[in-house]
Amino acid sequence: MPPTDYLSGQTIEPARVGGQTTIPELIDGAFGSYNAGRLREGCLLFTSRMLEDTVMVGLTMTGALTPTGLGVSTLIPLIEAGFIDWIVATGGNLYHDAHFGLGLPLHRGTPFVPDAELRDQEVIRIYDIFFDYRVLLDTDSFFSKIIRGGEFQRPMSTAEFHHLCGGYLSERERALGQGRRSLLAACHDFDVPIYTPSPGDSSIGLSIAAAALEGSRLALDPSADVNEMAALFLDTKRGGGASAVLVLGGGSPKNFILQIEPYLQEILGIEEGGHDFFLQITDTRPDTGSLSGAPPATRGGPEGVATSQHDGGGRAHSLPPPDQLPDAVTCYADATIAFPLLAAYALANREPRVPKRLYRRRAASLELLQAERERSAADEQVRERARHGRGHRVTLERDR
Repeated sequence: MPPTDYLSGQTIEPARVGGQTTIPELIDGAFGSYNAGRLREGCLLFTSRMLEDTVMVGLTMTGALTPTGLGVSTLIPLIEAGFIDWIVATGGNLYHDAHFGLGLPLHRGTPFVPDAELRDQEVIRIYDIFFDYRVLLDTDSFFSKIIRGGEFQRPMSTAEFHHLCGGYLSERERALGQGRRSLLAACHDFDVPIYTPSPGDSSIGLSIAAAALEGSRLALDPSADVNEMAALFLDTKRGGGASAVLVLGGGSPKNFILQIEPYLQEILGIEEGGHDFFLQITDTRPDTGSLSGAPPATRGGPEGVATSQHDGGGRAHSLPPPDQLPDAVTCYADATIAFPLLAAYALANREPRVPKRLYRRRAASLELLQAERERSAADEQVRERARHGRGHRVTLERDR
């Protein structure tokens, strides 16, 4: 790149911040550099490209985000606007989300109260979030009761399980007359599938384990999750659409959604690229070697991001010019700060999309995946016979 190209970016001439400054004006005018600049780039990427009608947007979520109220304040409005099409989350986020749907109160507290004092008063702490111990017991009771219903007595994907749970939470919200407050309920109402890579690593999973001791036939099938996610991705791409991922934090949810491309390519032998757009908000450093803090260009091995600046393994070919919006943005910031700003920016600048209702498309998408898998296997057999034939002819020539 010629040196003069480095000076092609917009000059730094920020607008003055005032009492009437809106969030979009603040981000566009004052978020110029460092991670404020990356957040501005992420807002532009999300709003201008990831929210095109043909793009399927998957969100991953780790950490204790729903107890902060992000489900009610930020995630549900994005789902109602059609801006999130599927979710991969930890079980803990979904468990604590249920408190809101059940009308169980969580309170703003302080990180400076001694744990022993809170324990004496049976107050549960998540850093500076306080709630009564009964909140956990009542939530456990809710899940323990519903999973013993007949519709749960079978193996299923976590998307099916969460859809059923969301239906019960939606009914509870209506009975309480409190409006939509549960992410699970919103995803049920808008047919947004929610997957969990480690369902046993939460209190919901503990209730399922307890029910198994009593003869429950409920079993969450991780293989079904992998195939459903790959099928929805492949169906979108084969239909001429694109795939975008919005990553909050990292952990197993991030890996789960990024492993789709290697699963299709390496395991099933189906030719298809990775996700087209990648936006991550994380406070984890990349230099520790963890996936949580690693942007696509620095992680070793394939992470399933294939954009105009990245190959199928996510390694950077070249940097975009300074005045060109990248296809992959990593913003090192606290998601509880940056994510609501991103959502407000998008909701102010983009009209709602028609919900894709991917939950309803799972069966048809799985049929497509199976057909392509069978075709790939047949093609591999043809190639193997051709390789064997060539080897046989070489052996005959040598024998002569």
